[in-house]
Formats: sequence, C-alpha cells, structure tokens
Amino acid sequence: MSTTSTRILQRVVLPVDPDQDILPLYVEGDLGQAPVFDGEPEIPVGAPAEHLDVSHVRSRRSFTVEPSARASFGTYFNAFPASYWRKWTVVEQVVLSATVSGTGQVFVYRSNARGNIYRVAGETFEAAKGETFRFTLPLDTFADGGWYWFDLVAGLDGAALEEAHWEAASDRPQGTVTVGITTLNRADDVVTLLQQLGSDPTLLGILDRVTVVDQGTQHPEDAEGFADAEKGLDGRLRMIRQANLGGSGGFSRGMSETLDEGVSTYHLISDDDLRTEPEGILRAVAFADLARRRTIVGGHMFSMFDRSFLHSFGERVNPYRFWWGAVLKKYTGHHLDQQSLRGTADLHRRIDVDYNGWWMELVPVDVIREIGLSLPIFIKWDDAEYGLRAREHGVHTVTLPGVAAWHVPWTDKDDSLDWQAYYHQRNRLVAALLHSPFEHGGGIVRETLSHQYKHLLASQYSVAELRLQALEDVLSGPEHMHAQLDTRLARIRATRAEYDDARVEKEPGSFPPVRRKKVPKKGNSAAPSGSSLANYASAALSLVKAVRPASDLSRRHPEAEIAAQDARWFVLARHDSAVVSLADGTGAVWYKRRPAEFRRQVERSTKLYARLLQEWPELSKRYKDAMGDLVGQDAWKATFARTEADRT
Repeated sequence: MSTTSTRILQRVVLPVDPDQDILPLYVEGDLGQAPVFDGEPEIPVGAPAEHLDVSHVRSRRSFTVEPSARASFGTYFNAFPASYWRKWTVVEQVVLSATVSGTGQVFVYRSNARGNIYRVAGETFEAAKGETFRFTLPLDTFADGGWYWFDLVAGLDGAALEEAHWEAASDRPQGTVTVGITTLNRADDVVTLLQQLGSDPTLLGILDRVTVVDQGTQHPEDAEGFADAEKGLDGRLRMIRQANLGGSGGFSRGMSETLDEGVSTYHLISDDDLRTEPEGILRAVAFADLARRRTIVGGHMFSMFDRSFLHSFGERVNPYRFWWGAVLKKYTGHHLDQQSLRGTADLHRRIDVDYNGWWMELVPVDVIREIGLSLPIFIKWDDAEYGLRAREHGVHTVTLPGVAAWHVPWTDKDDSLDWQAYYHQRNRLVAALLHSPFEHGGGIVRETLSHQYKHLLASQYSVAELRLQALEDVLSGPEHMHAQLDTRLARIRATRAEYDDARVEKEPGSFPPVRRKKVPKKGNSAAPSGSSLANYASAALSLVKAVRPASDLSRRHPEAEIAAQDARWFVLARHDSAVVSLADGTGAVWYKRRPAEFRRQVERSTKLYARLLQEWPELSKRYKDAMGDLVGQDAWKATFARTEADRT
C-alpha cells in the first residue's frame, strides 16, 4: 500500500562559488515596476539586477536583501517551470515554502505562455526570525507555458531569505542515479566535476555510483585533487579504462555498467568538460520519478566561458531535411544577464523537444534495457538518434528548465570542416535511414549532395573526400559500424594528411605573402557581395573556373586572405588559392584549387549519390533489421572485449 508524503521538487539555491557572472541565473533585482498589493503600494523597489552582488549570498540556501531593496527569484535556476510539471508529471499543485527573517514582504507571481505576469499571493512580515510562509499553487492554468516565482522585498531594516523550496504530495518511491562520465585527456576537468558531485549531501543521498570511462592517456587519477574528490564520493567512484571508442563508446560503456550493477533507477549521461549545478540532478530525478510515464530528462547548456549565456532552449530534428536545430529559431542563444527570464516573453513558452544533448541527460534504466545503448557511431548524432529511437518506443524527452550544466561551447568552431566531417555525414545518413518518415529520406540526399558540390567548389577537398568515404561506408551496410569503431579515426587522419586544406599552420606569417595576377575590378574578392544574386552568379561562373588549370602564381602565393566568417563557398570559389583562418582563431589553412581532384570527386559523388537514392528503401530496411545487433548490450560487450584485447 502506497503512502502519500511530501516530496521536494526544487530547492531555491545560490551559486556554489561566489561568481558574479552567474548570480543573475539565481537571483536578480527589480525589473523597474512596483506592483500594488491589496490596493496599497509595496515597499519601494530597490536596486536593478546588476547592482546585486555575491556579497548578499549568505550560504547555498540563504540570501540577504538590503533595506528597501528587492530580490527576485524569478530566475533560470529558481523560478518553478510550472508548465513542464503540468504537462509531463502527475503533480496537480505545488506548495512554495519560504522561510524569511527581518522585515518586508513576499510576493508570488505566475506567468502564462505569452510572458504576461500576474501576482497571485503575498505576505508581510515584521521583525521575523525564521518565519515560514506556505503558498499552495495550482497547475491547471499552465497548458502551453508559464512559471511560478517569488520576490522578496525588504523593509527599512532589511530582510533575508533563510530557505525556500517547492514541494508536492507524492506516493511515488524515491529514485536513485548512477552518473556515467566519458573522458578523453581532460583529467583536471573530471576531477573538478567529481568534486562538485561529492559536494552536495542531498545529492549523495540518491547517488549510487559515479562511473568514469577513461579513453585517453592522461588519467584523472594522476591529476591534482583526485584523492580528495574520490574521498568526497565515499566509495561511489569507479574508474574504467578502455580504448578510444568515441563518445558513443564511452557513454555506452557507462550504460552497460549501470545495467549490470542493477541498482539505480536512472543513468545520468555526462560529458567531462563541464561544470554542473548539483541541484539540477536532484530536480531531474524528482521530475522523472513523478512523470506520467517513463521520461528522459535533459538539461540545458550554458557556456563555460560566457557563463550566463544559455544555448538553445530546446532541440528538434527537422524530419524532411533530417537536420537538428533549435526549436526557437531566434533563441539559439540568450544572455540571461542582459535580458532576464521574466522579461523575455518567448522563454515563458513550454518548449517540447525531440532530444537532448548528451552533455547532461537522465535516462531511466529500464528504458536503456528496452531500447539499447548508443549506436556505435563514435561521435555526432548519438544523442539525437537516441531521442528519436526512444520516442518510437513511447518515451519522450523533456529538456527541463532549472536543470543545466556549463559546457565548453562548440559555437566558435566549425567541426564540419575537420576530421569530424566524416562522422557528420555518415551518422546523419544512418540516423535518417533508421528514423526518416520518408521513403527516400525526404530532402537529405539532395541537400547533402548540394553540400558536397559546395565543398568542392570551395577547394575543401579533404572534407569532400571524407564525406565520400562516409557515404561508401553507409552503402556497405550496418556491419561496418562496430567493426570500424576503434580504427576509423586513424584512416581519417591518414586521408587528411594528403590534402592542403587540412594542414593547419598556427603561426602568423607561415604562408607566403598574398599576390594576384589580376586585381578584382570591384574591390575586395575576399568578402561576400551584399547581393545574393551576385554571389550566386559568381558561383555559376566558378563552375567553369573549377575545371580550368589554376595559375602558376597561385601555387606559390595565395591570392587572398579570408576571415573564417567570410569564407562562404561562393567566396572561396572565386580564387585559385586562399589562406583561410579557422573559426576558433587558432590558425589558418591554405586552400589550393586542384581541377583534376575536382573532376574526380564530382564524378564519384554523382555516382555514389545516385546509388544512395536508388538503394535507400532497401538500405533503410537493412539498418532497421540490424538495430538489435548495433545497440544491444551483448554486441557492445563484444566490442569492448575486442578493443580491450587490442589495447593491451
């Protein structure tokens, strides 16, 4: 017989470290408008958000508000995402419990999906010493979006929040979690993450195990602070070394170990190069425990370097293009220190997703047991494919606000132009073969062929070659995936070594000075034209240029230096050679037009893509039929054993 008890869904927390940059994610000042309570003006509003500072943080749970000032907890980490709990869980009402001291007022607000704000309750306190207010709040008005939150307004003597949390009645059992971390030569990052996981006593209460799958040569055990981090986890840490099988191999090993131990309710997939908010893990587990049905719970990603910058608020896969992207196109990133959650209407909508990135994702263990581990695809598309696969089994993914980590961003890189080009191409095609609702994959064949020709016109021959190798492997069938998992990267590197556009020079002045036989008539040829029509007209002419011999001078001197942000394919196609900087600013490469290589790859591309389009239905069936052999635990264990024998 089940017993109903109170379950804490979300604690109000302050930053673990005194970091002013992230304080707006936890608490802010006033937006500039003083509401009215029962017809009477409230205590005057105080400092704007930027005037709050970390000196007001008394502890992990407590915050001081100066006299006549306001602190709002309508923030990313402390507002309650009511619409998500309304749609995905059995919770029908929540209780806000807030304990305060001093003199002032507590006001509770809600919003709707359009970002309209309403005050729903308020209490006044005077000379309080740990006085607790409880507000019972229904969830029946949050169909499409909206949050709950509260503000604390101090009187003339000041006030303090001692503790606050959001709770609900529940008869569900408390789930527990194993955290699986995959790492490759980021020993210091792993130690820091382990320290964070061991720092929260409440988290330790539901943490069964931390499994670190080490695929590198620089081991966390050798890093400073490891012994203390291990001690903080109090026997929960397990270190495993294996060959480099990419993210998919490391994450699958962690999943497999959790299945074998058979203790935890959930497995949390975690990257290594991140900083976590431990409270987020507790929230993810609570959400999954109270979900209407089995649910994968993912976290958002903040930039490790610009720490109040929230990347995409949710991800989907376009079924026709079969390409990932943000649900809210105009919010592929958002500075919450510049535009608050309360004041940004679009962030009040509930965002439903297809998948969550594998920097932080909580998966029910029985879901892993049913649908399998990751595809053996090394990197790229493992997380998106898993979300699509889970959905086909009736398991939805929820990216839950208030659950997040700080991760090294990918926005300053273009990894589609380096060794990862192979994995982008192959894994997108494999995922589409498995999950596209269209008989011939929708638009993916035409789109990837178009990208192929653009790479060739841009003299990105190494990229084009890797994409063709990926296509050949896809056409060979699913058998290649486990077989090549540990060896494909070496072949990719060998291929890149043959091409000029893959040879990166780090030092300025490494290339000869720019010289050009003819000066462009209309100025700078190293930048896009302001006219799209002019750019594409120029590109049409470049088709003729691409098969003609390049000038001898362009072999000795680049014709232009082109910044990464200007290096569009139709710009590069104008030149016989050009030095192009990398997107992350760490170096540059010298692109050189090679007509014979261009003709060879165009011919090969045309034949392979025609074959892909023709064979798509049968190829899709082959991959779907092989799914059990690709993602099953036994298949993965065989790969672990084989590669371990090779490694040792």
